[in-house]
Amino acid sequence: MSSEMMVLAATAASLGFFHTIAGPDHYVPFIMIARARRWSLLKTAAVTFFCGIGHILSALVLGVIGLALGFAVSRIKAFDSLRDNLAAWFFIAFGIIYFTWGLRQAVRNKPHAHFHHHGNEDGHAHGHTHNDGHLHVHDHGSEANITPWVLFAIFVFGPCEVLVPLVMYPAAKHNLIGAMWVTIVFGAVTILTMISIVTLSAAGLELVPMGRLERYTHALAGLAIVICGALIMII
Repeated sequence: MSSEMMVLAATAASLGFFHTIAGPDHYVPFIMIARARRWSLLKTAAVTFFCGIGHILSALVLGVIGLALGFAVSRIKAFDSLRDNLAAWFFIAFGIIYFTWGLRQAVRNKPHAHFHHHGNEDGHAHGHTHNDGHLHVHDHGSEANITPWVLFAIFVFGPCEVLVPLVMYPAAKHNLIGAMWVTIVFGAVTILTMISIVTLSAAGLELVPMGRLERYTHALAGLAIVICGALIMII
Protein backbone atom coordinates (compact mmCIF):
# COMPACT_ATOMS: atom_id res chain seq x y z
CA MET A 1 0.00 0.00 0.00
CA SER A 2 1.37 3.39 -0.95
CA SER A 3 1.97 6.08 1.64
CA GLU A 4 -0.80 8.13 0.04
CA MET A 5 -3.30 5.31 0.52
CA MET A 6 -2.15 4.85 4.12
CA VAL A 7 -2.79 8.52 4.79
CA LEU A 8 -6.22 8.31 3.15
CA ALA A 9 -7.09 5.18 5.16
CA ALA A 10 -6.00 6.84 8.42
CA THR A 11 -7.99 9.93 7.51
CA ALA A 12 -11.03 7.78 6.69
CA ALA A 13 -10.76 5.96 10.04
CA SER A 14 -10.43 9.22 11.99
CA LEU A 15 -13.31 10.88 10.17
CA GLY A 16 -15.48 7.79 10.58
CA PHE A 17 -14.88 7.80 14.34
CA PHE A 18 -15.24 11.51 15.02
CA HIS A 19 -18.11 11.93 12.53
CA THR A 20 -20.06 9.29 14.48
CA ILE A 21 -19.18 10.66 17.92
CA ALA A 22 -20.17 14.19 16.88
CA GLY A 23 -23.57 13.10 15.55
CA PRO A 24 -25.91 11.97 18.37
CA ASP A 25 -28.42 10.93 15.72
CA HIS A 26 -26.04 8.02 15.01
CA TYR A 27 -26.68 6.43 18.41
CA VAL A 28 -29.21 8.19 20.68
CA PRO A 29 -32.34 6.92 18.82
CA PHE A 30 -31.13 3.31 19.07
CA ILE A 31 -30.25 3.63 22.76
CA MET A 32 -33.58 5.17 23.74
CA ILE A 33 -35.79 2.92 21.63
CA ALA A 34 -33.88 -0.18 22.77
CA ARG A 35 -34.57 0.84 26.39
CA ALA A 36 -38.23 1.58 25.73
CA ARG A 37 -38.80 -1.55 23.63
CA ARG A 38 -36.75 -3.79 25.92
CA TRP A 39 -34.68 -4.98 22.98
CA SER A 40 -31.92 -7.47 23.69
CA LEU A 41 -28.37 -6.28 23.13
CA LEU A 42 -28.17 -8.61 20.12
CA LYS A 43 -31.25 -7.07 18.49
CA THR A 44 -30.05 -3.57 19.35
CA ALA A 45 -26.68 -4.25 17.73
CA ALA A 46 -28.33 -5.84 14.67
CA VAL A 47 -30.68 -2.89 14.08
CA THR A 48 -27.78 -0.46 14.53
CA PHE A 49 -25.62 -2.48 12.14
CA PHE A 50 -28.18 -2.58 9.33
CA CYS A 51 -29.00 1.11 9.71
CA GLY A 52 -25.28 1.89 9.55
CA ILE A 53 -24.89 -0.24 6.43
CA GLY A 54 -27.80 1.58 4.78
CA HIS A 55 -26.31 4.93 5.79
CA ILE A 56 -22.92 4.14 4.23
CA LEU A 57 -24.22 2.45 1.09
CA SER A 58 -26.59 5.29 0.22
CA ALA A 59 -23.71 7.77 0.41
CA LEU A 60 -21.55 5.45 -1.69
CA VAL A 61 -24.22 5.07 -4.36
CA LEU A 62 -24.60 8.85 -4.49
CA GLY A 63 -20.84 9.25 -4.93
CA VAL A 64 -20.70 6.63 -7.71
CA ILE A 65 -23.59 8.26 -9.56
CA GLY A 66 -21.92 11.64 -9.19
CA LEU A 67 -18.69 10.28 -10.62
CA ALA A 68 -20.49 8.56 -13.50
CA LEU A 69 -22.30 11.77 -14.41
CA GLY A 70 -19.23 13.91 -13.98
CA PHE A 71 -20.64 16.03 -11.13
CA ALA A 72 -18.26 18.13 -9.07
CA VAL A 73 -17.89 17.44 -5.35
CA SER A 74 -19.49 20.82 -4.57
CA ARG A 75 -22.61 19.86 -6.53
CA ILE A 76 -22.95 16.54 -4.70
CA LYS A 77 -22.40 18.25 -1.35
CA ALA A 78 -25.17 20.72 -2.17
CA PHE A 79 -27.52 17.80 -2.81
CA ASP A 80 -26.33 16.19 0.45
CA SER A 81 -27.21 19.40 2.27
CA LEU A 82 -30.77 19.13 0.97
CA ARG A 83 -30.95 15.47 2.05
CA ASP A 84 -29.58 16.49 5.45
CA ASN A 85 -32.44 18.94 6.03
CA LEU A 86 -35.05 16.43 4.88
CA ALA A 87 -33.56 13.70 7.10
CA ALA A 88 -33.73 16.11 10.05
CA TRP A 89 -37.43 16.75 9.39
CA PHE A 90 -38.03 12.99 9.08
CA PHE A 91 -36.38 12.50 12.47
CA ILE A 92 -38.51 15.26 13.99
CA ALA A 93 -41.74 13.91 12.46
CA PHE A 94 -40.99 10.36 13.58
CA GLY A 95 -40.03 11.58 17.05
CA ILE A 96 -43.25 13.57 17.45
CA ILE A 97 -45.36 10.60 16.35
CA TYR A 98 -43.47 8.24 18.68
CA PHE A 99 -43.66 10.75 21.55
CA THR A 100 -47.43 11.10 21.12
CA TRP A 101 -47.88 7.33 20.97
CA GLY A 102 -45.65 6.96 24.03
CA LEU A 103 -47.73 9.44 26.04
CA ARG A 104 -50.87 7.54 25.07
CA GLN A 105 -49.27 4.31 26.25
CA ALA A 106 -48.22 5.96 29.51
CA VAL A 107 -51.75 7.22 30.21
CA ARG A 108 -53.24 3.81 29.44
CA ASN A 109 -50.61 2.17 31.61
CA LYS A 110 -51.25 4.35 34.67
CA PRO A 111 -51.19 2.15 37.81
CA HIS A 112 -54.37 1.97 39.87
CA ALA A 113 -55.93 -0.29 42.49
CA HIS A 114 -59.07 -2.41 42.74
CA PHE A 115 -60.67 -3.18 46.11
CA HIS A 116 -62.31 -6.53 46.81
CA HIS A 117 -64.45 -7.74 49.74
CA HIS A 118 -65.00 -11.42 50.46
CA GLY A 119 -67.89 -11.98 52.85
CA ASN A 120 -67.03 -10.92 56.38
CA GLU A 121 -63.31 -10.75 55.64
CA ASP A 122 -61.49 -7.48 55.48
CA GLY A 123 -61.26 -6.02 52.00
CA HIS A 124 -58.00 -5.99 50.13
CA ALA A 125 -56.65 -4.16 47.13
CA HIS A 126 -54.35 -5.05 44.32
CA GLY A 127 -52.73 -2.66 41.92
CA HIS A 128 -52.20 -3.20 38.24
CA THR A 129 -52.12 -1.45 34.90
CA HIS A 130 -54.39 -2.14 31.97
CA ASN A 131 -51.39 -2.61 29.71
CA ASP A 132 -49.62 -5.13 31.94
CA GLY A 133 -50.94 -8.08 30.04
CA HIS A 134 -50.54 -6.57 26.62
CA LEU A 135 -47.48 -4.34 26.56
CA HIS A 136 -44.94 -7.03 25.70
CA VAL A 137 -47.28 -8.61 23.19
CA HIS A 138 -47.41 -5.31 21.32
CA ASP A 139 -43.61 -5.11 21.39
CA HIS A 140 -43.44 -8.24 19.26
CA GLY A 141 -46.27 -7.24 16.94
CA SER A 142 -46.53 -5.13 13.83
CA GLU A 143 -46.65 -1.92 15.88
CA ALA A 144 -43.11 -2.52 17.15
CA ASN A 145 -41.71 -4.19 14.05
CA ILE A 146 -42.18 -1.05 11.99
CA THR A 147 -39.85 0.97 14.25
CA PRO A 148 -36.54 -0.55 13.00
CA TRP A 149 -37.72 -0.10 9.40
CA VAL A 150 -38.50 3.57 9.97
CA LEU A 151 -35.04 4.08 11.47
CA PHE A 152 -33.48 2.21 8.55
CA ALA A 153 -35.34 4.37 6.01
CA ILE A 154 -34.24 7.57 7.73
CA PHE A 155 -30.60 6.45 7.84
CA VAL A 156 -30.65 5.39 4.19
CA PHE A 157 -32.03 8.78 3.23
CA GLY A 158 -29.70 10.69 5.53
CA PRO A 159 -26.42 11.81 3.96
CA CYS A 160 -22.90 10.91 5.05
CA GLU A 161 -21.21 14.06 3.84
CA VAL A 162 -17.60 13.19 4.63
CA LEU A 163 -17.58 9.91 2.67
CA VAL A 164 -18.21 11.29 -0.82
CA PRO A 165 -15.10 13.55 -1.00
CA LEU A 166 -13.00 10.75 0.53
CA VAL A 167 -14.10 8.28 -2.14
CA MET A 168 -14.08 10.71 -5.04
CA TYR A 169 -10.54 11.90 -4.42
CA PRO A 170 -8.80 8.56 -5.13
CA ALA A 171 -11.44 7.58 -7.69
CA ALA A 172 -10.80 10.76 -9.66
CA LYS A 173 -7.20 9.59 -9.96
CA HIS A 174 -8.50 6.33 -11.46
CA ASN A 175 -7.56 4.40 -8.35
CA LEU A 176 -10.68 2.29 -7.80
CA ILE A 177 -8.92 -0.03 -5.35
CA GLY A 178 -8.02 2.99 -3.25
CA ALA A 179 -11.60 4.24 -3.38
CA MET A 180 -12.89 0.84 -2.27
CA TRP A 181 -10.31 0.65 0.51
CA VAL A 182 -11.21 4.10 1.84
CA THR A 183 -14.91 3.22 1.76
CA ILE A 184 -14.37 -0.03 3.65
CA VAL A 185 -12.23 1.61 6.33
CA PHE A 186 -14.61 4.53 6.79
CA GLY A 187 -17.70 2.30 6.85
CA ALA A 188 -16.19 -0.25 9.24
CA VAL A 189 -15.03 2.37 11.74
CA THR A 190 -18.35 4.24 11.54
CA ILE A 191 -20.47 1.14 12.11
CA LEU A 192 -18.21 -0.29 14.84
CA THR A 193 -18.30 3.05 16.64
CA MET A 194 -22.10 3.18 16.38
CA ILE A 195 -22.52 -0.36 17.68
CA SER A 196 -20.03 0.16 20.52
CA ILE A 197 -21.67 3.35 21.77
CA VAL A 198 -25.19 1.97 21.39
CA THR A 199 -24.64 -1.41 23.06
CA LEU A 200 -22.56 -0.07 25.95
CA SER A 201 -25.00 2.77 26.59
CA ALA A 202 -28.05 0.51 26.27
CA ALA A 203 -26.54 -2.00 28.71
CA GLY A 204 -25.75 0.80 31.16
CA LEU A 205 -29.19 2.35 30.83
CA GLU A 206 -30.79 -0.98 31.70
CA LEU A 207 -29.14 -0.73 35.13
CA VAL A 208 -30.63 2.70 35.83
CA PRO A 209 -33.86 2.44 37.88
CA MET A 210 -36.55 4.50 36.18
CA GLY A 211 -39.14 4.27 38.93
CA ARG A 212 -42.28 6.16 38.01
CA LEU A 213 -40.71 7.25 34.75
CA GLU A 214 -40.67 3.68 33.48
CA ARG A 215 -44.03 3.99 31.77
CA TYR A 216 -42.82 7.16 30.01
CA THR A 217 -39.82 5.51 28.33
CA HIS A 218 -41.53 5.48 24.92
CA ALA A 219 -42.40 9.17 25.21
CA LEU A 220 -38.84 9.97 26.34
CA ALA A 221 -37.48 8.04 23.36
CA GLY A 222 -39.67 10.08 21.02
CA LEU A 223 -38.53 13.32 22.64
CA ALA A 224 -34.87 12.28 22.27
CA ILE A 225 -35.42 11.61 18.56
CA VAL A 226 -37.01 15.05 18.11
CA ILE A 227 -33.98 16.64 19.78
CA CYS A 228 -31.64 14.67 17.49
CA GLY A 229 -33.52 15.96 14.46
CA ALA A 230 -33.27 19.52 15.74
CA LEU A 231 -29.52 19.11 16.36
CA ILE A 232 -29.02 17.93 12.76
CA MET A 233 -30.51 21.21 11.57
CA ILE A 234 -28.47 23.32 13.97
CA ILE A 235 -25.06 21.66 13.67
